[in-house]
Amino acid sequence: MASRAAGTSRRFLVAIARWFDTSAGGAPAADLPQKTDWFRCVPYVAVHLMCLGVIWVGWSPVAAGVAVALYFIRMFAITGFYHRYFSHRSFKTSRAGQFVFAVIGATAVQRGVLWWASHHRLHHQRSDEPEDVHSPRQHGFIWSHIGWITSEANFRSELGVVRDLAKFPELMFLDRFDVLVPTVLGFALFGLGALLQRHAPGLHTTGAQMLIWGFFISTVVLGHGTFTINSLAHVFGRRRYQTNDDSRNSFALAMVTLGEGWHNNHHHFPAAARNGFFWWEIDITYYTLKLLEACGIIWDLRQVPPELLDESLLDKSRTPATVALAPATGSHAASREESLVEIHVAERATTHDTLAALKHNIADTNAVPAPQEVTSR
Repeated sequence: MASRAAGTSRRFLVAIARWFDTSAGGAPAADLPQKTDWFRCVPYVAVHLMCLGVIWVGWSPVAAGVAVALYFIRMFAITGFYHRYFSHRSFKTSRAGQFVFAVIGATAVQRGVLWWASHHRLHHQRSDEPEDVHSPRQHGFIWSHIGWITSEANFRSELGVVRDLAKFPELMFLDRFDVLVPTVLGFALFGLGALLQRHAPGLHTTGAQMLIWGFFISTVVLGHGTFTINSLAHVFGRRRYQTNDDSRNSFALAMVTLGEGWHNNHHHFPAAARNGFFWWEIDITYYTLKLLEACGIIWDLRQVPPELLDESLLDKSRTPATVALAPATGSHAASREESLVEIHVAERATTHDTLAALKHNIADTNAVPAPQEVTSR
């Protein structure tokens, strides 16, 4: 009995320590069961409960406006940076740009960049298979939407699949102390509200009001908006391409997530910088990336090969097959082989399938692109 109590106490203390330092207590075991760790998810529940603070602080147009602005800014940080850059390397930037992207993405309060990218890459490797931890088909809608992030089994950053990112100490730091940037944002918002209360009382806002609206309410809505791609985008919508999963396209979800709702397109060709493959598929993230490209902040946006846009070329097979990789020769090939790390064979099909051959023979398409040498520009 005493040993059981001691074990519970240790788990509690480790969970608290991990709120501040994700490396505390060592990495969780890789074979833990998929169940909620209530100790760990206390801060997540608290963020939701803090939204009730609106009852006491009220609202103002400026506070609500900041909440909306931060929703869209941070949604783009998730879709454009965490997803399309760090997870899929669909464009290039400088090392300084990469760090700034990671910091902005961290304000979304969706863990560190290595955690986010590693779990997303694993999702593409085994999408809607039993090992896919946020598959509605395998684990139910609620678990796919929100439950999976509460499990200790999914707490660790799978560094083996993000070796191209883990080589940067600054990204490792942000991933380890993933609470740092959100905390700074919270204090900054409180300070902004207090400053406006003192110098612009006509705006009728306060530090507490700005904190509740700009941080807590905006963050909760942002989180659930992002999570709809794991849950709703695998349940509702149209399937243009017959991928080896349940991914679907949804205009409504594309509006909520700035273009991520074209999810079936994305699973058809994950390496593309755009999810809206056709002009009528609105993809605000891609338009913003093009603007950043025009400013010289990013470059080499990966496009969808025209051959893959043809809806008549459907992957009819759902039979998994192994994608053979040629032996690495030379530094570029070695770098490419390192980056693949057995990820992004989600579009597996029989070797005689024409579309599958096209998708896997174009260099670095459905695989995670080779680690780019991040250089100053």
